[in-house]
Amino acid sequence: WDFLILFFCLPVVIFNEITKRRLLGDVSCRIVPFMEVSSLGVTTFSLCALGIDRFHAATSPQASTRPIEQCQSIIAKLAVIWVGSMTLSVPEILLWQLAQDTSSVSGVVTEYCTMKPSSNLPESVYSLVLTYQNARMWWYFGCYFCLPILFTISCQLVTRRIRGTEKSECRGTKHGQCESHLNCTIIALTIIYGLCTTPENVCNIVVAYMSPEMSKQTLDLLNLINQFFLFFKCSVTPVLLLCLCRPLGQAFMDCCCCCCEGCGPDTTSSEDSADSKLKTEMSSSIFFDKPRETPTPLLALGTPC
Repeated sequence: WDFLILFFCLPVVIFNEITKRRLLGDVSCRIVPFMEVSSLGVTTFSLCALGIDRFHAATSPQASTRPIEQCQSIIAKLAVIWVGSMTLSVPEILLWQLAQDTSSVSGVVTEYCTMKPSSNLPESVYSLVLTYQNARMWWYFGCYFCLPILFTISCQLVTRRIRGTEKSECRGTKHGQCESHLNCTIIALTIIYGLCTTPENVCNIVVAYMSPEMSKQTLDLLNLINQFFLFFKCSVTPVLLLCLCRPLGQAFMDCCCCCCEGCGPDTTSSEDSADSKLKTEMSSSIFFDKPRETPTPLLALGTPC
């Protein structure tokens, strides 16, 4: 979803700031806020899911031999996160619309997006959209800011409490180090998310109480700053994951090297790829708590006598 934000929303915003024209017109005015709010929801619920996963890893009776989660289960969780985030962002499509303004000095017509529900909506839908608009500031602050931060902090505190009281003897093992590494990754993601969403929440609160006293240029500037903080978060999060998650970063680098160099019949490259694959499998097995497979005992040949 971060890549979707960067590939679709960022060019639209930059084009609008340069030309004062809205790329794709009214469609972009509705889709861009929808995708941006969905991005906040995806990050929020993903951090909550990661916190729950770390809590289960800490409270599992056999954490060191916990098997890898099935692919179907992971896809189901991702589908719930994405569909839930997109469903909660549907009011953004009905809330925004394209507007035009003519400059009194140059006479140039500029296009911009305004938060104003269309009067052509059914009365029941129109009232719901108005209710969402009035509660939008506190909904942002409560669901997309307080929820992931407080949830992550609570899960980390409970996890450390459990590990400190019950599994203190496993701290020096490789499994304990990997668990600590995973917890640091989640904390880093939460810090980046909190730092990038704080300006938007502060601006929303300030604009809500001081909007009549602020000019349109100031409001547009604050909105632009908030959007670029979101773009910064979407740019940093994948890089942070690749750097902190060593198996994921190694697999990504192997794929890039394979695409750049091509697949040749060279034995040296095949041996190197086999070695890198073995290292990746070993590190991923440690990272994802995969139990080592014990070799099957060889059957004795001959009869018992």
